[in-house]
Amino acid sequence: MRSLFLKIFFWFWVAVGLIGIALIATFITTEPEPLAVRWREATGAALKFYAQTAVETLERDGRERVDAYLKRLEGDSIIRAMLIDEQNREVTGRAISDGALELAAKAMTSDRAEMSFTGRRTLAAYGAGDSRGVRYVLALELPGGPFRAFRPRPRVLPWRVLVVLLAAAFVCYWLARYLASPVVKLRAATRRVASGDLKARVGPAIGRRRDELADLGRDFDLMAERIDSLVTAQQRLVSDISHELRSPLARLGVALELARRRAGDEAKSALDRIEREANRLNGLIEQLLTLSKLEIGNQSAPNHLVDLERLVRQIASDADFEARDRNRAVRVVTSEVCQATGSEELLRRAVENVVRNAARYTAENTEVEISLKREAPSLAVVTVRDHGAGAPESSLEDLFRPFYRVADARDRQTGGTGLGLAITERAVRLHGGTVKASNAPGGGLVVEMKLPARPSPKGDGFSQTDH
Repeated sequence: MRSLFLKIFFWFWVAVGLIGIALIATFITTEPEPLAVRWREATGAALKFYAQTAVETLERDGRERVDAYLKRLEGDSIIRAMLIDEQNREVTGRAISDGALELAAKAMTSDRAEMSFTGRRTLAAYGAGDSRGVRYVLALELPGGPFRAFRPRPRVLPWRVLVVLLAAAFVCYWLARYLASPVVKLRAATRRVASGDLKARVGPAIGRRRDELADLGRDFDLMAERIDSLVTAQQRLVSDISHELRSPLARLGVALELARRRAGDEAKSALDRIEREANRLNGLIEQLLTLSKLEIGNQSAPNHLVDLERLVRQIASDADFEARDRNRAVRVVTSEVCQATGSEELLRRAVENVVRNAARYTAENTEVEISLKREAPSLAVVTVRDHGAGAPESSLEDLFRPFYRVADARDRQTGGTGLGLAITERAVRLHGGTVKASNAPGGGLVVEMKLPARPSPKGDGFSQTDH
């Protein structure tokens, strides 16, 4: 039972049941004598009224009317009524219950109700006199305990219990819903923030509540607002710095061309090194700008149709051409016809960054293997595997963080910026997909990108394999 709502609902209902059981147990285990005293006090007035009415009916209308009155009294509750005179005779000819004469003798000279309790029945008696001073005693026999007469009939009891349970369930349901509702709304807002929507707020959903959960929601809104402002400022700073760096880089390129014309062959190697570093810095700035745009997280990809099969083959061909100079190769192992909807440029960057990263770290005389498959009619999977050193298991999820490097396998000597896989993760997520990295059983790193797709119009199930 992981739902907070179900937990609250269940335990409130259990609490109601336990309270009911405790009340019943308290009633059952109460000492008979104190219970008799309390019941005598509660029912004495009623017994007095019944006894006086019976005596007045006998004096005025006779035995037949008294018998009818006692029958009506018995019909309203599950008791047995007897009217006993001073000679210990039942006036209407009814049979006298065991113990009723002894109790009637006490009530004959008493001005209060007399009670007698046994395990299976309760006897109650009250004395009353007519206008001539003749005394009578109204004796009542009740089956069970002292409150048995007021219990509902057996066929009515289940319905009353059901009504009580339904009422308890209704109250517990709304109480549990009231308590759990802010938590559910807070969780939804937290998920939106975690997915990149820093504008998510829980305050409007909570409304005018003034309890601890509402305070938690308002604190969450303050936190989200603060994070939003910090992230926005950071993104703006990165974007501004990247734009500002492009101007001096452009001037540096012009100055470099002038220096080549004026310098001799002795400066050629140094100028080539300057050009390589400038190009690398320009590439880093371009990646920073791309990452800054993707980090916003609330924009949507363009609704363009992208041929993933053609895209993957173009990327593999370009990467293979570059990798041949370093005794490496890039090969498409499996390619199924798939189409996706989104930005072709962003999808190209996403796949190309992974492929070039794999070509950079795969061992010499090995191949980077690329496969494009359709796991379902609406899901395309691009898998890229290299044959390098892989990455520690504890670092696999961190590979997609900006500027993250694995010291032993992805060091700075390779020339990477640590932004390629971060851009891949943001671009794939922007298209509604997921990306993850894992170590291959035979060594090397496997990066799997899953993208929403639809079957290519060329045909469903068409695939090609390169050998």
